[in-house]
Amino acid sequence: MSENYNSSNIKIFALNSNKPLAEKIAASVGVPLGKTSVDRFSDGEIRINIEESIRGDEIFIIQSTSAPVNDNLMELLIMIDALRRASAATINVVIPYYGYARQDRKARSREPITAKLVADMVEKAGADRAIMLDLHAAQIQGFFDIPVDHLMGAPLLADYFLTQGLDKDAVVVSPDHGGVTRARKLAEFLKAPIAIIDKRRPRANVAEIMNIIGSVDGKRCILIDDMIDTAGTITLAAQALMDAGATEVYASATHPVLSGPAIERIEKSPIKQLVVTDSIQLPEEKQIDKLVQVSVGPLIGDAIKRIHENKPVSPLFTTRFRRN
Repeated sequence: MSENYNSSNIKIFALNSNKPLAEKIAASVGVPLGKTSVDRFSDGEIRINIEESIRGDEIFIIQSTSAPVNDNLMELLIMIDALRRASAATINVVIPYYGYARQDRKARSREPITAKLVADMVEKAGADRAIMLDLHAAQIQGFFDIPVDHLMGAPLLADYFLTQGLDKDAVVVSPDHGGVTRARKLAEFLKAPIAIIDKRRPRANVAEIMNIIGSVDGKRCILIDDMIDTAGTITLAAQALMDAGATEVYASATHPVLSGPAIERIEKSPIKQLVVTDSIQLPEEKQIDKLVQVSVGPLIGDAIKRIHENKPVSPLFTTRFRRN
């Protein structure tokens, strides 16, 4: 651990959503996790107790709002309130996976914009800054009136593919038009061309592959998305690429939501390997042989140190981030 951080006024707290990741982040920064207890009253209400003084300290809370989304969100809001009332100098929320991000606009009449609602709740509770990782839509940053540092998983995923030698004869594939910017970023790191899958989605969680834009014949295809939920899109895309002459298909995503039939679909699909980060803690039954997790702990840890030292975070967006 770094002595200068042990003697500074920075403290990192973990809630219940992803303690293994929080421990990696704290180790990367060089501080121990703060002491706190999170339990429940008999009726299910969340009870949080901060078990050390945080008066005048710069606080970072690690909490993904992944499943169970509502419980984890309430834990975060209650913790922010507790820190504010305990006279923390600044409260920085680190949300590796931001739940409700897919409801970021009114696609139909009378729909809520829940991504904005959650932003309002976090801000109203007392957060001074938010650190996010690969938001579903970049404009969600604008839903906050506090500073937001939006980190990217592409440098970490790129490092994995490069160290495994998988960049040779590769083409990076976006599973839809909306993910082209993300695919282009990975392609820049791998020095590879890109392709796009044109799909039509008849209803939620159902995707129909329509056409492939770009050359994939005889190529190793690397699909990239921000999240994989039910895995319908990514597995259909993988099959379409194989049908179009791809030699093998790898899939990658920052957030492994993997709900419903996702694991079964991935195991039955032609995907050779699924590379994801640990932004969401996966239960043992979802850690299949095809799945590889790379840790975002060092990346977020570096971002925290830069924020604490008032240094720019932007270098983390533009350079390949080497995994420990």
